[in-house]
Amino acid sequence: MFPTISELLKYLFGIDIPLPIQTFGFFVAIAFMGAYWAFEQELKRKEALGYVHSYKKEVTVGEPASVSELVLNGIFGFIIGYKIIAAILQYHELVDNPQDFLLSFKGNFIGGILVAGLFAYWSYSEKKKQQLPEPKKEMVTVHPYELMGTILLWAAVAGFAGAKIFNALENWDDTLKDPIGMLIGFQGLTFYGGLICGGAAVLYVANKHGIKPLTMLDVGGPGMMLSYALGRIGCQMSGDGDWGINNPAPKPGWLSWAPDWMWSFRFPHNVNGEGVPIPGCFDKAGKIGKYCYELKVPVFPTSFYEMIVCGLLFIFLWSIRKRIKYVGLMFGIYLILTGIERFFIELIRVNTKYHVAGIAFTQAELISIILFLGGIGLSAYALRHKEVPKPSTA
Repeated sequence: MFPTISELLKYLFGIDIPLPIQTFGFFVAIAFMGAYWAFEQELKRKEALGYVHSYKKEVTVGEPASVSELVLNGIFGFIIGYKIIAAILQYHELVDNPQDFLLSFKGNFIGGILVAGLFAYWSYSEKKKQQLPEPKKEMVTVHPYELMGTILLWAAVAGFAGAKIFNALENWDDTLKDPIGMLIGFQGLTFYGGLICGGAAVLYVANKHGIKPLTMLDVGGPGMMLSYALGRIGCQMSGDGDWGINNPAPKPGWLSWAPDWMWSFRFPHNVNGEGVPIPGCFDKAGKIGKYCYELKVPVFPTSFYEMIVCGLLFIFLWSIRKRIKYVGLMFGIYLILTGIERFFIELIRVNTKYHVAGIAFTQAELISIILFLGGIGLSAYALRHKEVPKPSTA
């Protein structure tokens, strides 16, 4: 496993560069970039077909920087400087535990003040260059794909909050023991929580700018599948705990072509430090290192399975998107596929089980069934009404 990018670089190229970047977080960023690309391509395609359209927005040009702009830039600069200068001065502490360092109140006050001043001056000087003797109002055209920056920001914030909240609910016993720890930090994220809350935020922003919810959902189906596949690469490579149930059984003959870890894996050097110490793995002080643990019993590498399956499902959705004409059908298919995929992976995945009326199930299994049934309903609705987007005359 490669809990940090430094470990990955050392493995691939033999170079040892201490970087404060965890592998899981890196691939989460890659997942957002993948979703951004897919969403943008679909919005451009649908705009070219006239299914979504640009709009006019009035802006004022030539104005000097306002007090609120200077203050906001100064506050943002202070936060950046407060952390970055401290990170430079305490680099080893940052590398050792970047999450705790970034989420703590540790910082450099003088660095914050200096960078705040630089940001405020930069805002002032940029506005000064464009300042006119008399500010004037102009109408500018905004294309749907240009909203992606705003959409991505809202999706990231709401998705992260949803993933943490759903994870806290799913692991209620742990939440009662340490509620703050369960709600703060980048570990312990539930996909469906991020999907539901992040999706709601995306629909809100899109609808606010004239993109109908079902149209936006159709746009997002392939991108969400791609994002999930890319995110699971980070889960697999870092060993973040999203693995399967114990699998001590020998690899079956029909899998003789595959490496052993594809069937059963101990996730050595996992980022959570779970399991038993790895013999001979010590830090510079001669103690058991931070990432010197592996699972006692090998498990199914479910994050790898999801990476492969969801990657193939993305290719399928991307290949059929131009042939799907009815509004809502693409997202209906996405819901069906993601529901089936997650339901079956839950059968061999470690998760908290709930017991109701003698039936044991996980949160993800319940949501998977709801998504599957929702996808069936939405697809039936789309095929029954056969609503085809009408090219806009705007």
